[in-house]
Amino acid sequence: MNDPLGDMLTRIRNAQMRGKSTTTTPASKLRRWVLEVLADEGYIRGFEETTDKNGHPAIEISLKYYEGTPVIRELKRVSKPGRRVYLGKDDIPQVRQGLGVSIVTTSKGVMSDANARAQGIGGEVLCTVF
Repeated sequence: MNDPLGDMLTRIRNAQMRGKSTTTTPASKLRRWVLEVLADEGYIRGFEETTDKNGHPAIEISLKYYEGTPVIRELKRVSKPGRRVYLGKDDIPQVRQGLGVSIVTTSKGVMSDANARAQGIGGEVLCTVF
């Protein structure tokens, strides 16, 4: 797998298109950190660390819906393995005039764009959520 984070985002998109309440993805630290930001911002109900049928560590993600429609309307990968996108604190874009969230990995950890601006640090823009 070349892009583990892109794989997780695709699993979330696919599960929401099918109306599933949960989806699973292989466990990793970066995925866990991104899921923490999604949970803090209210885009998912939460996540739980489990093991898959082969005994490998996995993460079960509880998806969130409002009146039958997914809370996450758009989930895009910005920085890809072939083209990394690094931005300074002043250049981090607002998603849909501040209604959405950019998830940024910084020297102080993975956080939302608002937190990165408040702390005055930039970093790699992983994905955007609306």
